[in-house]
Amino acid sequence: MRSLSQLALLLVGAVATAMALSASAAIAAEDGAAGGAAGDTAGEVTIYEAQGRADFGGKLDKLVYARLQAVGIAPARLCSDAVFLRRAYLDLIGTLPTAAEARQFLDDKAADKRSRLVDELLERDEYADYWTMLWCDRLRVKSEFPINLWPNAVQAYHGWIRSAMAENMPYDQFVRELLTSSGSNFRVPQVNFYRAVQNRDPQSLAGAVAASFMGSRIDSWPAERRQGLAMMFSRIGFKSTLEWKEEIVYFDRSLPHQAQAVLPDGSKVSLKADDDPRQVFADWLLRGDNPWLARAAVNRIWQQLLGRGIVHPADDLGGDNRPSNPELLALLEREFVESGYDVKHIMRLIANSSTYQLSAIAASEHPRAAELFAHYPLRRLEAEVLADALCQVTGTTEVYSSAIPEPFTWVPGDVRSIALPDGSITSSFLELYGRPSRDTGMIDERNNSMGAAQRLHMLNSEHVRRKIEGGPVLRGLQRMVLRGAPRAPAELYLTVLSRYPTPEEVAAMQEYGEAQKGVKGSNAVADIVWALINSPEFIYRH
Repeated sequence: MRSLSQLALLLVGAVATAMALSASAAIAAEDGAAGGAAGDTAGEVTIYEAQGRADFGGKLDKLVYARLQAVGIAPARLCSDAVFLRRAYLDLIGTLPTAAEARQFLDDKAADKRSRLVDELLERDEYADYWTMLWCDRLRVKSEFPINLWPNAVQAYHGWIRSAMAENMPYDQFVRELLTSSGSNFRVPQVNFYRAVQNRDPQSLAGAVAASFMGSRIDSWPAERRQGLAMMFSRIGFKSTLEWKEEIVYFDRSLPHQAQAVLPDGSKVSLKADDDPRQVFADWLLRGDNPWLARAAVNRIWQQLLGRGIVHPADDLGGDNRPSNPELLALLEREFVESGYDVKHIMRLIANSSTYQLSAIAASEHPRAAELFAHYPLRRLEAEVLADALCQVTGTTEVYSSAIPEPFTWVPGDVRSIALPDGSITSSFLELYGRPSRDTGMIDERNNSMGAAQRLHMLNSEHVRRKIEGGPVLRGLQRMVLRGAPRAPAELYLTVLSRYPTPEEVAAMQEYGEAQKGVKGSNAVADIVWALINSPEFIYRH
């Protein structure tokens, strides 16, 4: 590797404009090419209204734009195809496009290629892997302390969640099965929901239910409602078997029965001795006219795709934490219920909206621009996604380890980080980049900050250097350069940044390559790859 001062040759002129950016600045040089002049409010109307859209995306956009207009905030321009491509891949499947996939999309001239891409991504295996990972964070899927599900249960639980994601199980069914199932934690994976709570007393179980499915923290609830919700989970029994670490979760009729409970909306419900309170609560929560479930679900989906919830944070609904756009939240909620709780349907509608496709380059410095979704927010890639991206662009694999003493856990080399089933299986990279501990299931467990330690690791670690210099992808690019292949610069940029290089970037690469000829130990291609993966354009969603 060359020194940072030598590599600075790459980051001049247009290259610096495109890549040397802070987390609060614009990211892609081509971003915004599809819109009017930044800050031109009259021009921005065309993004939302002049298209004549009567579909749901149009309704969504108009609600967002009406709120922006009322506050006097100009929305950003629409992002370019290259930015949308990378954004959709990362947000929907947690995976970078390959060079071939990027080229195919960018060269496609069809007007509907963005919507077709969204449809294709939602059917890929990586979609199930990525959204299973996010759900495993929320549901605390972890073998070791303090959750202690143990490996056999984790494998079963992860497999059930992944099947639900792959099959697009209706969300109300997904939640009902988690709330009401009984049986062996090995053979009925859904019962691990109650086992994956640090304390199994009714109050702790109620708190986990509220956080997972209602997006609410019950610490702020009135005491009567907290106690009422806890009562719904006061007759859950846990019974061990002769099989190692197997446990039966069931409705235990021997536990004390209370004839009346208070539901979270303040209404009272009578309970018979043979009524499983879990079922009574699920019937209440899953009613079509009950806003709790749908509101929390669509707010979480919105938060995952657009960086912040309409109610933010997305696991703190209610109380003084009000939605930034109540009409927008209500629209998404109604659409979710009317679609039969179709999660992919909501993702498709959001991803096809102009709001989602706005540039990350803000057109307004108004302090509420981000809160009201006037532009796409810059966010560092999650630890697992960044690890997989590094492996993909270099053609290498990651090594994982586990603190689990028995049974021995072995992870095949081709398993991607987003597909790891167990929060107790990790690597030093994942730990450094803020992978959540899965102890509480709360959003703030994941740390996506980019501090000095993370920057130094990308900049100067043996781990990253070995991937760049020893990866088969780089060797292939080197052979193309040595042969003088004219498509080599494009192939390099498509591989790492999912876009074509600008003429200025091609010139900078050629200049640097010429400067390194004859320099002992020089590897210009490795230096260029190193510079690109250290750019915010690679490390951040934008």
